[in-house]
Amino acid sequence: MPTTELILIRHGETDWNRELRFQGHIDVPLNDMGHEQARRLGLRLAGEPVQQLLSSDLMRAQQTATPAARQLELDIVTSVALREQHFGIVEGMRADEIQNLHPRAWEDWLQFREDHAMPEGESPRQFHARIIEALGRIATAHQGQKLLVVTHGGVLDMVWRTARGLGLNGPRQSEIPNAGFNRIRIADAAQPEQIEIVDWADTRHLADLPAQPTYDQSRHQKK
Repeated sequence: MPTTELILIRHGETDWNRELRFQGHIDVPLNDMGHEQARRLGLRLAGEPVQQLLSSDLMRAQQTATPAARQLELDIVTSVALREQHFGIVEGMRADEIQNLHPRAWEDWLQFREDHAMPEGESPRQFHARIIEALGRIATAHQGQKLLVVTHGGVLDMVWRTARGLGLNGPRQSEIPNAGFNRIRIADAAQPEQIEIVDWADTRHLADLPAQPTYDQSRHQKK
């Protein structure tokens, strides 16, 4: 079967990224830095023979995709399935706010277990199943094509863990910069979990911009 290639992009920076808030499904726009990252990403993609452009339906992803869509002369096709993990009642909060308002939920979250979800939210297992199913649908519909997919940090974490054969327990281990360039291949649409990473976390197009806010789950992990 023909291999499908996906260029995966985490959306550009938002004010909530800089404040290290749990964004989840809340529709947060890019900030000025995020728009600049998106502009540079569009220039970086010039000459890439991309045939389809898919995006999470959330604003921060669509705004990131817009300069690339103009550069590549493609329409943006949105998908709810490409959204970030849903964090339920803690969406919009910083870690210290969750600790104060929902201490039990925070303590449970620090265990980083695959079946734990924030109240009214989505567990890593549920999230992972949603993302792998979405990749399968994409690979089936676009066999042999090269696609640009603009999505979220948690989605890329699920892809990284799957490709590297890691479980869903434990904190995030991969670098996932805003507007970074990541390239993967799926050889068999019937087995979307069989992912080959070609390139990951390439930020050469962002090299002279200020340092990004770093979301480091491991610093919260209980020892």
